[in-house]
Amino acid sequence: MFKSPVTFLLFVFIVFFFMSPAYGAEREVLTVAAAASNAFALKEIAANFEKETGTRVRITFGSSGLLTRQIEQGAPFDVFFSANVKYIDDLKRGGFVVADSIRVYAEGRVVIAVNRASNLRVKTLEDLLSPGVKRIAIANPLHAPYGVAAMEAMKSAGVWERVKPKLVYGENVRQALRFVQTGDAPAGLVALSVADVPEVTYTIISPAAHNAIEQAVAVITASKHKSTASDFIDYVKGPAGRPVLKRSGFMLPR
Repeated sequence: MFKSPVTFLLFVFIVFFFMSPAYGAEREVLTVAAAASNAFALKEIAANFEKETGTRVRITFGSSGLLTRQIEQGAPFDVFFSANVKYIDDLKRGGFVVADSIRVYAEGRVVIAVNRASNLRVKTLEDLLSPGVKRIAIANPLHAPYGVAAMEAMKSAGVWERVKPKLVYGENVRQALRFVQTGDAPAGLVALSVADVPEVTYTIISPAAHNAIEQAVAVITASKHKSTASDFIDYVKGPAGRPVLKRSGFMLPR
């Protein structure tokens, strides 16, 4: 039947390829909406989850407020990692998330980030008043929890009104960080969880300077993959995910 060993081996390869589960069945895909403060941690956790389960995880990062609006408008997400429990509670009241799936997965920290090449010495919130600090980047407080925390911190330090003319607003905390990375804003207030980048130095702000940033997650009511979404939440909050969250700068809930 086979004229050569090579022909036989090719036949065996083709048979096994077409009979393999990877070919015969498409992998399940979990679609995740996540606050931009999770960008580094969730990418790593999702990659590990994919390796262990075979489920693909697609993540859309953005500000919590804008992602909440998309979910209310029917965006096809399975799970939502918000940077503030407030947005999850808003979705719960509207019936957009499964109530008993809600979990607090982390508490965020805010830092003063400074462009390394600027040679500015900005270690305190009062240092933001320095004439050398021409622009200060924060996430937009209208829809980004870290922007709200930045505003609260500057108000608590008594510098808010005087620095307002210097402020430039990112759509989310990652965009605010990019302004600092590029030097478009030599300083900014961003999440610790995204601040560990080569172009930036940072100083952590005391959590007492702003309201706690309780980051919460929930399964979306319209999801067709509720069981897998719950498994992913458990994975993030469990032994595999918690060390990554902690290493990324989050404080962990009890």
